[in-house]
Amino acid sequence: MTEPTRQRKSDRQPVLYLSHGAPPLADDPVWTEQLATWSRDVGKPTNILMVSAHWEEAPLALSATSGQVPLVYDFWGFPRHYYEVTYAAPGAPALADRVTGLVHSSATPVQRDESRGLDHGAYVPLVEMYPDADIPVLQMSMPTLDPRALFDLGRKLAPLRDEGTLIVGSGFTTHNLRWFNPGAGADAAPPKPSAEFDNWAAEALERQDVDAILDFMNKAPAAREAHPRTEHWAPLYVSLGAAYESGSLDNESVIDGFWFGLSKRSWQFT
Repeated sequence: MTEPTRQRKSDRQPVLYLSHGAPPLADDPVWTEQLATWSRDVGKPTNILMVSAHWEEAPLALSATSGQVPLVYDFWGFPRHYYEVTYAAPGAPALADRVTGLVHSSATPVQRDESRGLDHGAYVPLVEMYPDADIPVLQMSMPTLDPRALFDLGRKLAPLRDEGTLIVGSGFTTHNLRWFNPGAGADAAPPKPSAEFDNWAAEALERQDVDAILDFMNKAPAAREAHPRTEHWAPLYVSLGAAYESGSLDNESVIDGFWFGLSKRSWQFT
């Protein structure tokens, strides 16, 4: 793990893209400590806007804001204790109003779903990063998987950074579950396509090549193997848009390495 950037250009919040892990992430002492260290460096935001790979809905939807936000245990076949995890974060009604004001239009209508809680792409990393659950959290759906449309959506959300909001895209840098082999161990060497895509992504973001990232299906090696479906890469585009400023995309790879063959690389955009 490399140290995240300690000095930002201003007091604005950074933007994150993280690989969120499955519920057993909580059992991985290395990864959980990496997330905890990262959040200590970022500090405590006023509120958090989560964009998870596990909520695709159009028109764009916002999660519950009244009282404590419920959780969605959107996974199957795990031991019982994973369904007993709690995260009693308060809702963020003011943030929901602000997001609506920034993005709502005839082309991008916004709806509320007061029954929708935080799915595991949201609460699994938040349990490790902000375990006190005392920061208001709002989850936003992805209304499309189109990279350019999500990038443009992120750009509309950029003003939130100066208002204390931590914007987090939560996905996985490579996500092909055929590679997931519990018998091989979490630290087993990754498949070659996973390593190739991870290396390409790290280099493309280091050189701030937004065009290549947006066109990753044509530019990245093993793109279709790393992402048979692109929903776990798509949250990155919201983060890129929120962080992009005057042609600049300052960033640092904060977490790297692999977990059961999948790249857990994560970035902080400043």
